[in-house]
Amino acid sequence: MRPSSPVAPAPALPVLLLRADGAPADAAWIDVADDAPVPEDQAAVVSYARFLAEGATLRAARLGVRIAPADKVEALAPHLARLALIVVTFPKFRDGRGYTTARLLRERFGYQGDVRAEGDVLRDQLAFMIRCGFSSFAVKDRAPQEAVAAALRRFSVVYQPAADAAPPIWRRRASVVRAAAE
Repeated sequence: MRPSSPVAPAPALPVLLLRADGAPADAAWIDVADDAPVPEDQAAVVSYARFLAEGATLRAARLGVRIAPADKVEALAPHLARLALIVVTFPKFRDGRGYTTARLLRERFGYQGDVRAEGDVLRDQLAFMIRCGFSSFAVKDRAPQEAVAAALRRFSVVYQPAADAAPPIWRRRASVVRAAAE
């Protein structure tokens, strides 16, 4: 019997930051640990807990917050005008709570800033994430940037209204019929 060889850990995948239009997303953001000072001259992302505890005193060039699936986005509602970025984490690709978070931010609270999906984000999910209101993505994927960007444009027609601005096909058809009748 041969001794088993130790299994080397897989190398960390590079993170590809993309906007919903396929262009590179703003990578200037730094993550700040809960016990570290927030640099006032940089774009900084803090945890949900830290923001709720210290939000009024946090100063940064641009401020962002990272929320986990169990965090209540409603608690951020009074502070959304101060936030330029909200990072919604996906610890597992099959955890759909982040989709609800993005829709709440866009539809209920009218948030206009960047909503970024981060974590176990698969390129097959990107088009659906856009429909829910995500505007940028941190994708850990072995595919080249062009393939990930193509996944963002996979669907040209949608069937129901959502958080994005894409008009449903029935609305587009109705406007064509109305125009033809005039």
